[in-house]
Amino acid sequence: MTTVRLFRSYPLAVQVLLVNQLGVNTAFYLLIPYLAGYLGKDLGLSAAAVGVVLGVRNLSQQGLFLLGGSASDRLGARGVIIAGCALRSVGFGLFAFGTSLPVLLAASVLSGLAGALFNPAVRSYLSHEAGERRAEMFSLFNVFANTGMLIGPLLGSVLLLVDFQASAIGAALIFAVLTVAQVMVLPARGVPRPRTSVLTDWREVLTDRRFVLFTGALTGLFALQNQLYLVLPMLAESFTGTAISVSVIFLVTTVASLALQVRITRWCDGRWSRGRAISTGLAVMGGGFAVTAIAATAMPGQPASSPGETALRLAPVLVTAFALSVGVMLAQPFVYELIPAFGRDDLSGTYFGVFYLASGVTAAGGNALIGWVTDLAGTDLPWLPSVLCVAIGASSALAVLVVHRRSGIGPRPTTDEETSWHTPTS
Repeated sequence: MTTVRLFRSYPLAVQVLLVNQLGVNTAFYLLIPYLAGYLGKDLGLSAAAVGVVLGVRNLSQQGLFLLGGSASDRLGARGVIIAGCALRSVGFGLFAFGTSLPVLLAASVLSGLAGALFNPAVRSYLSHEAGERRAEMFSLFNVFANTGMLIGPLLGSVLLLVDFQASAIGAALIFAVLTVAQVMVLPARGVPRPRTSVLTDWREVLTDRRFVLFTGALTGLFALQNQLYLVLPMLAESFTGTAISVSVIFLVTTVASLALQVRITRWCDGRWSRGRAISTGLAVMGGGFAVTAIAATAMPGQPASSPGETALRLAPVLVTAFALSVGVMLAQPFVYELIPAFGRDDLSGTYFGVFYLASGVTAAGGNALIGWVTDLAGTDLPWLPSVLCVAIGASSALAVLVVHRRSGIGPRPTTDEETSWHTPTS
């Protein structure tokens, strides 16, 4: 089944939310990569002020995921998705017209809160709508998300030829269109009256030992995914001497996702347990950095002298980026499939909220650690950051296997002969 046929096999609401994710990432990456430059150069804000504006946006999103997840469970995912997209449209609109620090901070809070609302809600909604076909659906989700990550910066660079306001208005309009589409297409459903308090729900999720172990074992997934924006761009520029080569990394990962994501998920779904697929994905993600570790020890220090030499020097980074992409394709759809299976159906949003809160904190800590090691390594030990990434992937893959075998992560096995992570059929 091709990607298009698989897409068309899902209900209209799922199709809209998959296209929604393409639009979300397109609009986000149309604006956010260029925001720091606009704040510092065009508005003349100090580096400290720029850091505060960007930090407030990130903190508003990462810190409120749990609230967004609970809102999805208690108010209904549909309304929370619509509210999140509408708030993001307003926030990005404020970036277009606001020039004072208070307005920019308000824009950051609104855009961050919006992400905290619709990210857990969208995944909760999709997990319910897809039923037994969650893994394939989340593989499509990754395809649409990665496509948006490629289109956004390209469209943003074009709109910047006009000015930053054009990019911000374009991003705000995309979210406004998505909001209207969701109001028109997503079916309204009644939400059962909650039987427990919000704090009781949080306690139930946070004391779910199997879920906590599962989330902790995935530390490597959170940390290594972000190296697409940290270590790999730095290595590409270091190896080739030009920042232009960085864009090729995102092209390779997006094309790989479009071509392979659905095929990989379907292949694994019929042959491997969820534990094996996720642990293999983590091992591949980390193992890919062995290529850049070796290249860093052999790469000459002077800049490339020809396009051919530039391409040759960039090749190890692209191999690592491809391996990172394949590892994510192996692991992530099954991770998303399993999250709502840990608890009650009416707590899926809270489970996603806790998961995203943990992933955000871990990703920030991983970036800080890898960045510190990069500074420590300098030019004397250029291979050290890549070796650390290999170790992170290997240790996380091992942790997943250990937790899988000892704690039965995911839905309970249906037979005594083999521990399986498949979603229950009943």
